[in-house]
Amino acid sequence: MLLFSLKPHCKLIFLVLLLWVSLLVDSNSGVELDESLTYIWPLPSEFTSGNQTLTVDPALSLFVLGKGGYSNILKEGFERYKKIIFKHASGISLFQKLRGIRSVYDISELRIIVNSDSEELQLGVDESYALFVAKNDGKSIVGEATIEANTVYGALRGLETFSQMCAFDYETKSVQIYKAPWYIKDNPRFAFRGLMLDTSRHYFPIDVIKQIIESMSYAKLNVLHWHIIDEESFPLEVPSYPKLWNGAYTKWERYTVEDASEIVSFAKMRGIHVMAEVDVPGHAESWGAGYPDVWPSSSCREPLDVSKNFTFELISGILSDIRKIFPFELFHLGGDEVHTDCWTSTPHIKQWLNDHNMTAKDAYQYFVLKAQEIAVSKDWTPVNWEETFNSFPSKLNPRTVVHNWLGPGVCPKAVAKGFKCIFSNQGAWYLDHLDVPWNQVYSAEPLEGINNVSEQNLVIGGEVCMWGETADASNVQQTIWPRAAAAAERLWSKREAVSVRNITSTILPRYHYFRCLLNRRGVQAAPATNFYARQPPTGAGSCYEQ
Repeated sequence: MLLFSLKPHCKLIFLVLLLWVSLLVDSNSGVELDESLTYIWPLPSEFTSGNQTLTVDPALSLFVLGKGGYSNILKEGFERYKKIIFKHASGISLFQKLRGIRSVYDISELRIIVNSDSEELQLGVDESYALFVAKNDGKSIVGEATIEANTVYGALRGLETFSQMCAFDYETKSVQIYKAPWYIKDNPRFAFRGLMLDTSRHYFPIDVIKQIIESMSYAKLNVLHWHIIDEESFPLEVPSYPKLWNGAYTKWERYTVEDASEIVSFAKMRGIHVMAEVDVPGHAESWGAGYPDVWPSSSCREPLDVSKNFTFELISGILSDIRKIFPFELFHLGGDEVHTDCWTSTPHIKQWLNDHNMTAKDAYQYFVLKAQEIAVSKDWTPVNWEETFNSFPSKLNPRTVVHNWLGPGVCPKAVAKGFKCIFSNQGAWYLDHLDVPWNQVYSAEPLEGINNVSEQNLVIGGEVCMWGETADASNVQQTIWPRAAAAAERLWSKREAVSVRNITSTILPRYHYFRCLLNRRGVQAAPATNFYARQPPTGAGSCYEQ
């Protein structure tokens, strides 16, 4: 029956149905990926690929070589990634089993060569690796899939890259590697690629911290800066001063020594350092819940009392206890946002300042330098927020690492004076700033304004900061991700390889893809391009377009 022969109301119904079907067909057409792009995040330093598709055996076996091949870190890492890769694939489908069909796979063994048996994890540990994936034609001496690294931590980075190559095909119900053969030679641009987590403003349970560490490894971030305590709460156990954690919000929101050690061990198994922070002399009101003598007075509670020896005895005791937990060579002493009104308005401190011929600014310098001496005596390299450098650069310990946050331009000044620097410009890399879009995070450049190569080498890297005033266990992951991944690629990949030119066409599709990869791995990464970060989707649609 022709459309023009239908009655008017039937024509209308027919047209509506036709429109609905056309929309349905169009909406189910799927999102097409740009095949010219490489969907590995962060982008490797050097790579070549082909046009073959290889299948991977769900019974993939591990064959190890080299001095470090038998490391438990490597073995556990392989098993961890195997579970990720083969989450859907069980090998033989029910249909194949009934028909007695056996599958033949292109990749059935992963060979990993680790040249060193050292598992020491310190700043600058070699994280380079080479990865070769090709169909075994019986002639190659390299093998089907091979990772070679100097250290077990380089091998872990190679495993992450290999896992991102592997994609589950829903039609064949098999894991496949596209664009083979692959040859990748990769190493990080910066040694320090960090994420700061604030557990003072809101308490994060151990399992949540572990989930964050796990997700960091997917983006090859390698430093958890643990801002454990602040003025709001003191959740950490310090055995030498057991009343300190009276400053916790409640007795259920605390970290035992064993908890902290477990986090450090968990992180090490993923090649991630844990840098602890004890912020002094400001941001320390919570200390006085257990030891009120460190307050200038009961009504004026911070900065810590600069006039009392007990204040520095307490700092030394804290650092001595936690040095047994945190082996990383860097230790963060804070030093930011120190408002000295309590020193100048409290009689006994005011008298001490007069006796020592000091201004409040002099006392701030005195406190920071004394804290640095204590940290150095524990064999730590001190890290301080940039206010210390801005106030008295010539007095700082020459080993000081200056941590930028207030804005651009500080790292160039710091490295010009011979200091190392960490980049965390709040205008781009503060994750609690929800109105900072992903492309602004991605475009931030740690070496901006630094042209001298020797000075560039003093910028050890950067970190994104997850301050906790408006984030707790319910929303922290979607606040961190996916924007932290934008900084992660800037810190890992070659500067010239990740140009911000044509960012919408060359970077955004890959960024969408990595966000969806995080979701598939159980990470609650928020939509990539919402105006405000961590907001839910604004409507129906594909993960790869939101």
